[in-house]
Amino acid sequence: MQTRRETLLQSAKVASLLAASGLFPQYALAYNKTAFSAKSLADVLKALGAGAPVASKDVVLGAPDIAENGAVVPFTISTSLSGVKQMLLLVEKNPSALVAVFGVNDSIEANFGTRSKMGQTSDVYAVAVMADGKAFFAKKEVKVTLGGCGG
Repeated sequence: MQTRRETLLQSAKVASLLAASGLFPQYALAYNKTAFSAKSLADVLKALGAGAPVASKDVVLGAPDIAENGAVVPFTISTSLSGVKQMLLLVEKNPSALVAVFGVNDSIEANFGTRSKMGQTSDVYAVAVMADGKAFFAKKEVKVTLGGCGG
């Protein structure tokens, strides 16, 4: 039977080997810089190869009506649509609109939760991007009473 110390030592060795082989940095850089630096919903979708978004009641955005602390605003996004490739969370008035991108396939339920900073009252979007490039969204305005992005 292996001790906890031996298990941690072996895990550290494996992590070192992966880091030395360059696998960790490859995943850290595997994001779409253009999408994450975009300032609007349209620019984000264009950078991700998606079409113009259409409002849909099959996309659900969970967000508070009022965020008392803009530094940690909780969000949930989900959809019952089939054929979803990505789920996106965007905060329109943040310095970078795109907050999160979740990859989805048939074996992953399109239901996610996260937290984000919000510097001011803004519209928030949950977007489901389909495999064929179509995009469906839900939108909600979240009022911020104490700023989180340098406010």
